Amino acid sequence: MKKIANVFNTVFSIGVIIALFAGGITVLGYIAAMVIGGDTATEICQVILQEYFPWVIKFTSIFIGCGLVGMYLSKKKALTMESNETKNTD
Repeated sequence: MKKIANVFNTVFSIGVIIALFAGGITVLGYIAAMVIGGDTATEICQVILQEYFPWVIKFTSIFIGCGLVGMYLSKKKALTMESNETKNTD
């Protein structure tokens, strides 16, 4: 079970890196559109919004699902208020 969890966590990690690069490409596309201006900039923004974003959202959703399954299988508790530290009473 731990090996399967590691596979899901690895896929999630790779997905996070891909999502960061996808966001960077988006920013570069919008910066290029601002520099170019005019109708071409409008077309670039429309391509990013209508064709690129839906794919990025789909893939990141899949990667997030893999991360959740990996955390569930490895029984990790992320984002909880519990602490692993033991209290030292002197």
